[in-house]
Amino acid sequence: MTEKADLQSVLDRAAAGGRITPEEALALYRDAPLHALGAAADAVRRRRYAGIEHIATYIIERNINYTNVCVTACKFCAFYAAPKDKDKGWTRDLDDILRRCAETVELGGTQIMFQGGHHPDYGVEYYEKHFKAIKDAFPQLVIHSLGASEVEHMARISGVSVEEAITRIHEAGLDSFAGAGAELLPARPRKAIAPLKESGERWLEIMETAHRLGVESTSTMLMGTGETNAERIEHLRMIRDVQDRTGGFRAFIPYTYQPENNHLKGRTQATLFEYLRMIAIARVFLDNVQHIQGSWLTTGKEVGQLSLHYGADDLGSIMLEENVVSSAGAKHRSNRLEIIDLIRKADRVPAQRATTYEHLVVHDDPANDPVDERVMSHISSTAIEGGTAHPELKLLSAN
Repeated sequence: MTEKADLQSVLDRAAAGGRITPEEALALYRDAPLHALGAAADAVRRRRYAGIEHIATYIIERNINYTNVCVTACKFCAFYAAPKDKDKGWTRDLDDILRRCAETVELGGTQIMFQGGHHPDYGVEYYEKHFKAIKDAFPQLVIHSLGASEVEHMARISGVSVEEAITRIHEAGLDSFAGAGAELLPARPRKAIAPLKESGERWLEIMETAHRLGVESTSTMLMGTGETNAERIEHLRMIRDVQDRTGGFRAFIPYTYQPENNHLKGRTQATLFEYLRMIAIARVFLDNVQHIQGSWLTTGKEVGQLSLHYGADDLGSIMLEENVVSSAGAKHRSNRLEIIDLIRKADRVPAQRATTYEHLVVHDDPANDPVDERVMSHISSTAIEGGTAHPELKLLSAN
């Protein structure tokens, strides 16, 4: 299955709308010429978005980290603090969280990512209280937050079923789940990097339950912690099988492991070529997932731009705050004007989107690009423990 002619025939079938098998996907991922793979993925994207294939999207959001206290101790994570670590651990109070929501609205953000640790005291009641408070104060903000791992944890703390936990936090204000906690779904790499988390099968089972209850989600993959190519494709296969049953995954978002300040010794990041190949094979293989998102935060803006030629239709978030991935070494920053420029130079028309991917603003005329550029990226872990916003954000908010 590695003959060049055989690979091209599979690419041609995929580009024409045919479904490929996991075995074919692995052969393409390993051996297909990069540009041929990218061309097939771009053909799939263009067909899927016929009529609007010239548009690539972004969203403005804020990641609010409510606590870094966590019992899960994932080896790749540089953000968490053990519950007994009183010097490093912290929790934001509700007033601080609401202030950050207010700044998000002021700066044009439409989405909140509520992310934190698996705190030993935080059950369903904690999330109900906070989501209700956010929605009461800022009904225009979409709460796209948490993931299956947090649901498993809060249900256990509160002594309720997963179904009850999902129903209660959804009624309190959660709009959709992020793909948080997926990491690598196959058993061997998952146990190697997150031995205390639920299995990949259980993660998918919880997401399937959420989809059945009317709560959609995204799906993710953490690349570069020592997994094999076959395990990467198996991760995609597991997602596609659930999507066949539920249709509840809005997007797939691969991102690369950041190697600083954590306990995965001797591991290296996935290469940028591996990342682009994954974007392309995901677009070709996940024929039932609507959107593929490029991750400029972990790979850099130039590679994010390239991902738009390898099957991605979205460049993800302009983040007003992000502390988790940056704690492990992600240093890339961007603002709205830069993202608009990146998309435009990729020969696409930029559009700001909603969480559910509707176009809010289409930047089809450079003369109408935003000039009061206060929507900056403030990716920093500065001033977390004191419960204050990043200093630059405070200055921008005061203007």
